Amino acid sequence: MSSSAQSVTPAAGDPHQQLLDAVHAGGPPALAAALGDQTFLLAELALRPLDLFTPKDDAVSTFTEVVGRIHEHRSALDALEARTVVALAESLTIAKQADARARTAQEADQAPPTEKLLREASREAAREVSMLVHRSPASAAHSLAAQRRLVEDMPEMLTALATAQVTSTVAHATARSFAPLSPTQRAEADRLLGRRLPDLDGAGGEQWDAARAAVIARTDPYGQKRRHLQAKQERHVTVRRAEHGMATVSARIPALDAMRIRKRLSLEAERLRAAGDRRGHQAIEADCFADTLIGRENGMDPTTLDIGVMITERALIHPGAGDLAQIEGYGTAPAEVLLEELRPLLGVALTEQAEEAMGADAPALRAVLRRLFTHPRKGELVAVESQARAFPAALARFVRWRDQACRGPYCDAAIRQSDHIHPHAAGGPTSLDNGQGLCALCNDKEQQFLSVERVGDPAVDGHVVEWTSRAGTRRTTRPPPLRTPRPSTRPGPVPPASDPRAASARRSRRRTRTRRPRRRRPPPSPETTA
Repeated sequence: MSSSAQSVTPAAGDPHQQLLDAVHAGGPPALAAALGDQTFLLAELALRPLDLFTPKDDAVSTFTEVVGRIHEHRSALDALEARTVVALAESLTIAKQADARARTAQEADQAPPTEKLLREASREAAREVSMLVHRSPASAAHSLAAQRRLVEDMPEMLTALATAQVTSTVAHATARSFAPLSPTQRAEADRLLGRRLPDLDGAGGEQWDAARAAVIARTDPYGQKRRHLQAKQERHVTVRRAEHGMATVSARIPALDAMRIRKRLSLEAERLRAAGDRRGHQAIEADCFADTLIGRENGMDPTTLDIGVMITERALIHPGAGDLAQIEGYGTAPAEVLLEELRPLLGVALTEQAEEAMGADAPALRAVLRRLFTHPRKGELVAVESQARAFPAALARFVRWRDQACRGPYCDAAIRQSDHIHPHAAGGPTSLDNGQGLCALCNDKEQQFLSVERVGDPAVDGHVVEWTSRAGTRRTTRPPPLRTPRPSTRPGPVPPASDPRAASARRSRRRTRTRRPRRRRPPPSPETTA
C-alpha cells in the first residue's frame, strides 16, 4: 500500500468485509469463485441488458457514474492480475526447485543454478498466461516482467493502478521504463513519481513519458548517457501489414533525427498545400516520405531545419543534477547526448566553460542561442504578452516550446493552433498565461466542454488549466517542466474502500478545485535553448 494512500476499513458486519474475509480464508479458490460470479453478472448485463441501457434525457449523470465504476473495476482487476501472475511465476519457481531437489537428492552438486530455475519458471509462467489471456508469448513475457517490477519494487504505482489513479497502460509503461534501474533506484523513482501524481491528472502519454524520464534522470543522473547508448543499439526499421493493401513503416532512431524528419515532412506538406495541392497534410507527408526514400522524381531536396532544443544552465554546468533537455515537439532527452550532437552545429565547445561562452564575449554563439526563463517552482517556461488577437510568431513558438503537445486532457496530438483559454472575443488577452497549444479537435472546446479556464495561483501552481465536460467531469492539465519541479504537496485522490460509496467520494474530491493563498513570486530561473 502506498504510504500516501488513505484507506477505510469496513465496519464489522459489513457485507463487503464479510466477502473479503471469506476470500482471505478460502485462498485462491475462493478468489476465483468470487471473480467467476462477477464475470457472470457483468457478461449477462452486457449481452441481455433488457431496458437497463435505454437512453433517457435525465440519465446522463447515472451513466457517467457507471462508466466511472467500470474504469475503477478494470483498474482493480489489472492490479489484481499483476499480483496473481507474479504469484503464479513464484509458485512455478518453488515447484521447479522442489522437483530439482528431488531429482538430485543424492547429488547436490548436480542441482541446476537458481538463476536458471528462475528463467525457466518465468518462461513457463509467460506461456501459461499467453494461453489464458490469448496473447503472444513475447507479449505475455514482457507483461510478466513489468508486473514483477510493479509488485516487488513499485508500491506507489501499484496502489495508483489499484485505485484507478492511473491506467494499466501507464503503470506497465512506467514499469518498463524503470527496467534499467536497480531495485533500490526503482523504488526511489517510484516514490518520486508517486508524489507527482496530483500534477499528472489529465496528462496524456507524452507528458507521462516526460515525467518518467525526469524521475529516472533524477534517480540515476550519471546513467543518462549509458541508457541512451544502450537504447541506440536497438535501432531498427519495421514494416507491418495494415488493412486494405496498406502497410506501416516505423523506424527507431535518435530523437533529434526523428524530429528533423517530422519537421521536414511537415514543411514540405505546407509548401505543396500553399501551392494548390489538394491532398491532405498527412497524405502529402506520407507520399514525400516514400518518394524520397525510394528516389522518385518528387522526392525532397536537402535543406536546413530549425529545431528547438532547450537545455537548462544547470545541465550545462552540472550534469549530475539530473536535468533533461527538451526537443521541440518531442519532449525530454538526455542533455549530455544532445550537447554532443549540437557541438559541431554551434561551432563552439559547450564544456565546463559554457557559462563564460554565453557571456558578452560570445557574439557568434548568441546568434543561435536564446535565453528563456522558467517558473521557479514548477519549471515551466514563462514570457510576455501581446495586444494582437492572433498570437505573434515568436509567442506562438514559445507556446509550442512550453506545451510540447496538445494541452487537451489525455491528448498527445501535435500542436496545430495557439488557443486563447479565455476567448479573445470575451476580453481574453493574447498572452502566454492565457494561451495554450491545442490540436484542431481540442481547439473546438466551446462545443465539447462546459468550461475551460485557468485555475490556481500562477506563482505557486504554474500554468494549470481546468477542463470541465458537459457531464461535470473535471480534469486539469499543465505543461511539462523544463527542469525537475518540486513535488506537489497536495494529497492524491482517496482510494476506494470496500464501501462502494467511497469511490463516489473520491471522484467528487478529484472534481473539487484546490485554491491556494497567493504567495510572493520568487525570481525566475534562466534557461538556454538552441
